[in-house]
Amino acid sequence: MLEPVPGEPAAIADCGSERALVVADYHAGLEVGLRRDGVEIASHGAERREKLLRLLADSGADRLVFLGDIGNGIGEPTGEERRELETLLSAVTERVPVTVTKGNHDGDIEAVTDRFDAVEVVDGSGTRIGRVGFCHGHTWPEEEVVAAPTVCTAHEHPQVRLEDEVGGSRTERVWLRGAVSAEGFSEYDPDRLGDRMVVCPAFNDLSGGTYVNESDDFLSPFLPDGLSEGEAYLLDGTRLGDYRQV
Repeated sequence: MLEPVPGEPAAIADCGSERALVVADYHAGLEVGLRRDGVEIASHGAERREKLLRLLADSGADRLVFLGDIGNGIGEPTGEERRELETLLSAVTERVPVTVTKGNHDGDIEAVTDRFDAVEVVDGSGTRIGRVGFCHGHTWPEEEVVAAPTVCTAHEHPQVRLEDEVGGSRTERVWLRGAVSAEGFSEYDPDRLGDRMVVCPAFNDLSGGTYVNESDDFLSPFLPDGLSEGEAYLLDGTRLGDYRQV
């Protein structure tokens, strides 16, 4: 149902009638926020856009799904962030229709997206396309989303910290994959829960994230309880096993 693109923080979802390229936590304009915090950094917006357009072309996808936090500001996008979003959506919608599942950073994303007829925005409860349910993960999804055989979510920016034999360490973005557990969805009909859940890495490599092998202090209200038998995979497909034991 959902297969990561090897080496990339993106996946292809087989939704039945169409194939969708899925990216999470794009965070356009993130550099603006970093500068406010005193980090001198130029915009990487052009590089992000070109990378995404390349993935669209290489995958032959029929649709692009932004799995929340396409923007970085909480309110209406302005300035550099708005310009990045407008340029991005203008380029993407020349190729495919776009679905945006709103994240916690997308409070007034419609101020930008409403000018694009090919962009559909759904609220934080998510949407279902065929056999795949999509939600950002910062709030509770609709029951229909969790009832899909494959549930695709984000928000955590999952990462692991890996140490070598001499004490050096590095950080890697990871996919989390496992079974949907009723423990995380106690208010939902247990007979209608889906089979598999995938937690997507952040597309934006500057966005930081949750070190899933060091803490169970997840951001999502249904994680980690809603994911059982969870395993971590590097972007290149390397299986790390139980994410808690990495």
